[in-house]
Amino acid sequence: MPAMSAEYDVAVVGAGAAGVAAARRLSQGGLNSVLLEASARVGGRAWTQRLAGQPLDLGCGWLHSAERNAWVRIAGETGVAVDRRPAAWGPQYQDRGFSAAERRAADRAYSAWSGRLETAPPASDCAADALEPGSEWNPYIEAISGYLNGAALREISVADSLAYEDAATDANWRAPAGYGALIAGRLPAGIDLHLAAPVERIALAGGKVTLTTPLGEIRAAAAIVTVSTNVLASGAIALPRELDPWRSAAADLPLGRNEKLFFELSAPDAFAPESHVLGNPRSAAAGSYTIRPFGRPVVEGFFGGAGAEIIAEAGPVAGFAHATEELAALFGAEARRLLKPLAASAWARDALVGGGYSHALPGRRAARAQLARGFDDRVFFAGEATHPFDFSTAHGAHDTGVRAADEALAALTRRRP
Repeated sequence: MPAMSAEYDVAVVGAGAAGVAAARRLSQGGLNSVLLEASARVGGRAWTQRLAGQPLDLGCGWLHSAERNAWVRIAGETGVAVDRRPAAWGPQYQDRGFSAAERRAADRAYSAWSGRLETAPPASDCAADALEPGSEWNPYIEAISGYLNGAALREISVADSLAYEDAATDANWRAPAGYGALIAGRLPAGIDLHLAAPVERIALAGGKVTLTTPLGEIRAAAAIVTVSTNVLASGAIALPRELDPWRSAAADLPLGRNEKLFFELSAPDAFAPESHVLGNPRSAAAGSYTIRPFGRPVVEGFFGGAGAEIIAEAGPVAGFAHATEELAALFGAEARRLLKPLAASAWARDALVGGGYSHALPGRRAARAQLARGFDDRVFFAGEATHPFDFSTAHGAHDTGVRAADEALAALTRRRP
């Protein structure tokens, strides 16, 4: 890792998907740039770990809207394999615990709720206000919201949710070697990267941006801030008063709770590869389980909202216990001895992140546009929360990183004699 100098053209704060994308674009402009990352690794909420001999994504794992996902293009350009098989989310393996008739009823309830959002959105802009009172499938709809938003429907802006749904496609692909590995491995050559270098303060003086880190103080002509909304809103980075509107916008776009856990299977052949089950369709805390992805001897559990709350609040042991109970209810008590806890994420407990991905609170969708604005041709903001419709995705983060880098490049060009 090169030594950090005192002066740069552009400083990028955060080495997640947005920061990596910004660094890639800045390198094409030939600028002297530095990438400052608070943690000890590159990737942010994209994180591939090799466990039990398998690359497992503890963060984002699906290349959503794959036909227009920039990371798919980048993977192709760099020889990284992409699996284009459709996701197995729809069917319930062998109808276990969720019959075809029940799935049809649940899907009808979900479609009716979704239709009300489109045709008769509540004046409150609160997604919960479109639920049918007393419907037996409301917990199912809440579980889906947890996967999509990481939060209960009472916390979700209808307008924001519709913006995502209207833009998203049904193509969801995977990178067998890991989405996190794909993103972390795409840093451009020559970027001045510093890990374990959290930015503690950003100051504006003398036409420059001054960033204080444990490694020292640096100055840049411009800065691109890509940290999560929870970090930005928390005050972990001291900001000048001029940036108070950006901190307020971040508070209106909190991160939901989304967590993963993995079981290793002691007898893989006891389960069908590439199969899927929903835990308890009548519980908002239901896990979504992919059985033996890529034929590997693991079960991947994905939790959002109420389900992720169990892991976030009570810890991974409670999360594994909850998942084991759901899987044993579906596959029988014998499944207990076949499931060996392997790994669990802890995004909500990670002070450098603070959660899964952003959602707009009711009535606060406009905060995304506010957060995406630059300030004084010196400070620019990127990250999934700043995208108008691809928020919550790694490709949305990528595109905002490119957008912020282009804004910084244009600003520096304007300021040069």
